[in-house]
Formats: sequence, structure tokens, C-alpha cells
Amino acid sequence: MGRDSRTLWTTHDLLQPVCPVAQSRGVGPAVGGGFRRLQRRTGDDRFHLRARPPTWCDGQKRGPSDHGLGRSRGGLTSKIHALVDAEGRPVGLRLTGGQVHDACEAEALIEAIPEGATLLGDKGYDSNAIREQAERKNVWANIPNRSNRKQRFGFSPWLYRQRNLVERFFNRIKQFRGIATRYDRCPENYLAAVKLVCTRIWCHA
Repeated sequence: MGRDSRTLWTTHDLLQPVCPVAQSRGVGPAVGGGFRRLQRRTGDDRFHLRARPPTWCDGQKRGPSDHGLGRSRGGLTSKIHALVDAEGRPVGLRLTGGQVHDACEAEALIEAIPEGATLLGDKGYDSNAIREQAERKNVWANIPNRSNRKQRFGFSPWLYRQRNLVERFFNRIKQFRGIATRYDRCPENYLAAVKLVCTRIWCHA
């Protein structure tokens, strides 16, 4: 009436000639033939009578499978493994799922310790592999011995008091809501946000 006639859909091919009722006891050549043509004409699944997910997806999501998340006693959580210097400034960071043990990422963090330094850690880091790696780098591992350890190592309770530096570091980064409550699904983005907060700590040191 007031619009271009080209915007009107053509539906003449959907109409079937009406045949008289004969031996087939039906009207037209086949019931549902017009609907099958409609399915062939529409390529978008939104207009399809039997909608289905896209075939290129294959039901799997892209990206890493765990996203740095793991199921622990608190549910789906992430764990940040950190190494700080004598001033409480971060020098090494690792991100894993919440169920990963602390000692699993200790060997990667020890590589950032300079030779001749002292490594402070709790009993969770008391393993022969960690002590041997620290010894190869001429680093003294001041770690308390587990109660079931047969071979005892030297330990200084006075130096161990300085381990609260890493606890204070975690307390500082948790002041940022995006770090304390992880909002980023991508682990790279979340770890980048943590490093941005660490840069601020270095600037204020």
C-alpha cells in the first residue's frame, strides 16, 4: 500500500492445487509437502521447525577446560601461588585451581629466588624435592619439619616469623573486589588483573 512491493514475501510456491478426494482419501499430493519446502527455503535455525545447535560448535566450548578453577572444600575456587621478597613485594605468581597443592608450584617459584637467599615456607612445602632444588641454587630452605619426617633439617623460629610478609601481601590484594571475588572467566585476564595490583604495590613500596 505504501511500501515497496519487493518487501512482500512470495508464497505462491507454498500453495498446492486442491485435488478431489479419490482412492488416496486425502486432499493434495501429500500432507506436509508445503512445510518441507519451507524447511528447505529457510537456512536460519531460528525459523526452522526442528531447531538445533550449530554444527561447528560440536557441543564443546572454546578455551582451556579448567579455566584455572578447581573444586575444593569451598566449591569452585582458584588459588594464587605467590613469592615475595624481604619487603613483601611480589616477585613470582602462579594461578591454578583450588584443589592443587602448594608444593606443585613451588619448584617454578624457586627459580625466581636469587642465590644465597633464604626461603621461608610452611609445612606444606616440606618435601625433599623442594629442599634439593633450593640447595642447588644455594638457597637455605627455612621450612618447619613435618612430624612424620625421619630426617630432620635445621629450622629457625625467629626467621620464620617473617613469613607473615606473604600473608600480608594476600591481604593487600584482597582489598580489591575483583581479585577477592574472581569475576574474569579467562585465567589470563584474571592473572593480568593480579599483576596490575602487584605493580601498584611495587610503585607504593
